[in-house]
Amino acid sequence: MPFDLPRRDFLAAATATGLAPAAARSASAARGPAVINALGGLFNPNRPEQDDSGAEVPGTARTPIEARVIEDALASGTIAINNTLGYVAGAMDPFEFSVAEIATWDWRVRHHQDHLVKVLTVADILRARDTGKIGIVYGFQNSAMMGDKVARADVFADLGVRVFQLTYNVANQVGDGAMAPLNRGLTPFGRDLVARLNDNRVMIDLSHSGERTCLEAARSSRQPISINHTGCRALTDLPRNKTDEELRLVASRGGFVGIYFMPFLNPRSVATAEDVARHIDHAINVCGEDHVGLGTDGGTTAIDDMAAYRAHARKEIADRKAAGIGAAGENPDTVPFVEALQGPDQFCSLARLLRSRGYRESRIEKILSLNFLRYARDVWGA
Repeated sequence: MPFDLPRRDFLAAATATGLAPAAARSASAARGPAVINALGGLFNPNRPEQDDSGAEVPGTARTPIEARVIEDALASGTIAINNTLGYVAGAMDPFEFSVAEIATWDWRVRHHQDHLVKVLTVADILRARDTGKIGIVYGFQNSAMMGDKVARADVFADLGVRVFQLTYNVANQVGDGAMAPLNRGLTPFGRDLVARLNDNRVMIDLSHSGERTCLEAARSSRQPISINHTGCRALTDLPRNKTDEELRLVASRGGFVGIYFMPFLNPRSVATAEDVARHIDHAINVCGEDHVGLGTDGGTTAIDDMAAYRAHARKEIADRKAAGIGAAGENPDTVPFVEALQGPDQFCSLARLLRSRGYRESRIEKILSLNFLRYARDVWGA
């Protein structure tokens, strides 16, 4: 069985969303429950020379993905990942860098065609699941590469980008990020971009956005929008987490909210598995169980040497702060994951924790994959 629940329960849940598979997936029996990570990556955190997208800095070298990384992702049950590529921050030209990274990832998907599938529609995710592969969703975490040309949205959509996060932590030409002090909303260009992304049936992601930018984009969009990796500010009052008003509005318009495995789930900035479960609980209470999933903001390969990694993390946090892109809640002891939810067993571990809290299997399956699939079909089509 590809899913970690009785077949009759899975089929009932999948049929309810119109997503029951046509055939059983031919994956290893050791593979965990099927998971769609609404923000993740294929990278080895034990190699500090790699960035989050798995590319060697500056991010455009045509290097294969390590076998261990792919094996860990497959073993975790991951069937699709919203994989960040393109410009996020830095001195490089945002447009040129983003185009180059798309080319790099096209090369990687071809190079690893036995294991990876480029995702353009829900059918590609289902094909990845049914053939024991991983669907790679091309996603941006900034809109800076748009410059002042809204028509570039057409170009990137044609190149296969399926998720556009409007802002990173700071302000850009589209709106304010979570760390922008004035909390201004969408700019006129931002409204034009939202409309153009709707025309291209591309997901609009409001992770990292300021509150007003999120609310105004959700109301402006003709299609459901998402917050692919976040926590709940009602539980932990940090800017990277979303208010109940934001969560409720996104859900009420048919959208999706992914809870991350990040330090911002705890006021001490050291999050536990219980913190993840608490934020999932709260998000479901606010949004309903049909709109909440996972966007871990991390990979599935575990840290081998935690002391060495912490030294690297301290430098990275200092560099982010110096560049003006750090977030409130980051401190020298912060690591960008939950230690108890590392490695290929992370989703099985979370599922066990949710069961212990009384979650039924159909709800767990929605959180792990079905809710994102439903949302993706609404935006991208089948």
